[in-house]
Amino acid sequence: MSRIEALIAELCPEGVEFRPIGDLGELVRGNGMPKSDFVESGIGCIHYGQIYTYYGTWTTETTSFVSAEKARSLAKVDPGDLVITNTSENIEDVCKAVAWLGDEQVVTGGHATVLKHSQDSKYLSYYLQTPRFFAEKKRHATGTKVIDVSAKSLAKIRIPVPPLEIQRKIVKVLDTFTELEAELEAELEAELEARRWQYKYYRDALLAFSDQDIRWAAMGEVGEFFRGRRFTKADYVDAGIECIHYGDIYTQYGTVTETTVSHVRTDMPSTLRFAKPGDLIIAGVGETVEDVGKAVAWLGCGEVAIHDDCFAFRHSLNPRFVSYYFQTTAFHAEKNKFVARAKVKRLSAESLAKLAIPVPSPEEQARIVAILENFDALVNDISVGLPAEIAARRRQYAHYRDRLLTFKEAA
Repeated sequence: MSRIEALIAELCPEGVEFRPIGDLGELVRGNGMPKSDFVESGIGCIHYGQIYTYYGTWTTETTSFVSAEKARSLAKVDPGDLVITNTSENIEDVCKAVAWLGDEQVVTGGHATVLKHSQDSKYLSYYLQTPRFFAEKKRHATGTKVIDVSAKSLAKIRIPVPPLEIQRKIVKVLDTFTELEAELEAELEAELEARRWQYKYYRDALLAFSDQDIRWAAMGEVGEFFRGRRFTKADYVDAGIECIHYGDIYTQYGTVTETTVSHVRTDMPSTLRFAKPGDLIIAGVGETVEDVGKAVAWLGCGEVAIHDDCFAFRHSLNPRFVSYYFQTTAFHAEKNKFVARAKVKRLSAESLAKLAIPVPSPEEQARIVAILENFDALVNDISVGLPAEIAARRRQYAHYRDRLLTFKEAA
């Protein structure tokens, strides 16, 4: 029996009391505070969006600030308070919490609720990460595109509240385990980043051909480009016509894909333009020069609708080979000469058609693709190599945390 188990047996022999969050203290709903209110220095503030993008279980410093005048109208967060998100784009992030452990009062804004309580803040924040809490918040969540769990609903969720002595023991163990896990993960991430640089160098070397090695051709000579047609995110549905939005090319897809992350309404085919299996789908716009021109090879079973800020390149080459070549340093250096550098960076079909591409034999294309796919999997596939090791460490930590935070409920 562990020390924590012995302590539970001593202090809670009949089980741990479960209480509604609203009974633990006062829930104060935030208001206002868009990012436009941020200033370089002033009163520390915790923006709800930063809770699931920047902060961990707890923090002693804020990454943002507002003026003293603005802070007067915002919800106050005292040391020890818990700040909980009320809205998110997905069910995983909603109700994520951060314990404020700084020395001074800070503030928070809309889409967040402050829990003022007398429990251990870290304990509460850790518990809100567990599968049991996830199941409870899911029951109270509303909305589809934006998920919401109101402060009123949050107050009804029951959580285990062991004596403070047990809470602090659990927190001490989890803090130690979190620190060790973070150190190991940082080492693995550093190794993974080194592998990625190695992969990038090897990929560029494999795809660097001299004029004597093979034939080079303008892309317009080995294929044709056509532009997609407009659809918006308002047209998205859970199940419908598969589509690829230009923004998803540089956020959701790798070298190739056989499925899409988005679908549009089934009554839209006459207004859409489709890429076929084997086509390369290219982002024609981007916020940066690096993003514009990023591409993914479509290898799905049927056609896919493409956005009007995308181009499809229909060609006679190995689609994986072409997609890999679009990632190379040499291609980006050539592409950059044609990028229109307005506020939004753009490439035209005419410019893309002028770009030169190596045209080795089909056998050589297949050989290069096979080599790069193996290396790619070791570096980027979450089921292989270092990414799999990192994922395994996270699962191990989550399993241990959840075991520590699972209690028999008192009758």
